[in-house]
Amino acid sequence: MIRFLATRTLGAIITLFAKSFIIFALIGLMPGDPLDLLAQANPDATPESIATLRSIYSVDQPLPDRYVAWLQAALHGDFGFSRIQHRPVLDIVVPALGNTLVLTGIAFVISTIIAVFLGTIAATRKGSWIDRAINLLAYAGISVPSFWLSLVLIYIFAVKLGWLPAGGMPHVGDGAQSWASHLLLPVAALVMVEIGGLTRYARSAMLEVLGQDYIRTARAKGIANGRMLLRHALRNAMIPVITIIALGFGHLFSGALLVENIFAWRGMGRLILEAIMGNDYNLALVCLLFTTAMILVASILADLAYTWLDPRISLGGRRR
Repeated sequence: MIRFLATRTLGAIITLFAKSFIIFALIGLMPGDPLDLLAQANPDATPESIATLRSIYSVDQPLPDRYVAWLQAALHGDFGFSRIQHRPVLDIVVPALGNTLVLTGIAFVISTIIAVFLGTIAATRKGSWIDRAINLLAYAGISVPSFWLSLVLIYIFAVKLGWLPAGGMPHVGDGAQSWASHLLLPVAALVMVEIGGLTRYARSAMLEVLGQDYIRTARAKGIANGRMLLRHALRNAMIPVITIIALGFGHLFSGALLVENIFAWRGMGRLILEAIMGNDYNLALVCLLFTTAMILVASILADLAYTWLDPRISLGGRRR
């Protein structure tokens, strides 16, 4: 276990270093830079003053040298300042990451529970009208874009019915009811889009397990159907589904970027968009790195879940 965690952690660190360089290079190759925008906004700026600022901020240095300087500062906990908000980057990213984790975490748990439940029901009722209805719902979830669904939910429940706010976030001192009302629409949009594919995978995995010999043996021994599904079928069917769930968290995290912007949720999505549109190099880079780190953590947790579902699986590569 320790060896596995050490190996995966080392791989995640290498991935973050590689992606940090790629993102830094792509952002650095974008046309224009913050000082160009500053020169355009200030007609009194002279070429000499702009050249001085380029030297101070090392914008005139080659890209590899700039990356090494940024990496050395980042390893000491200094991720730079935001050009737009004039604050340390970490002071901006950490609250936004917390808001995104609240949104995606709730949507992730709800969508996983609903998808596994619907997939199990569809597999046990194969060929029935229930199975066809669940499949239709799954295909609809796969086909509908999250941004379009978000706009439809806003139009119905905020504009027409006036039941829920169209967007924004509650204040820090607001109660649970305010948080629930602001979270309901964006969470619903993410859940409805996410459950489609996961339901299909859960149904397929359950159908495969239900056809195994040990399931027929359990039925022949007279084990109750509910106990057989929970203790034998579902536990084994979840092993391949866990991989899809881990990948789905990354998809959910990226899908939240659109939903956050539509619902004006102050999370990583809005922050990344504002940073890229404003050429805020430090803020955009750190936001994308934090997003990558969350996806890598989800992948490691999925590997740990394998051993909990099936004790025969050893993370060291040997079977017990």
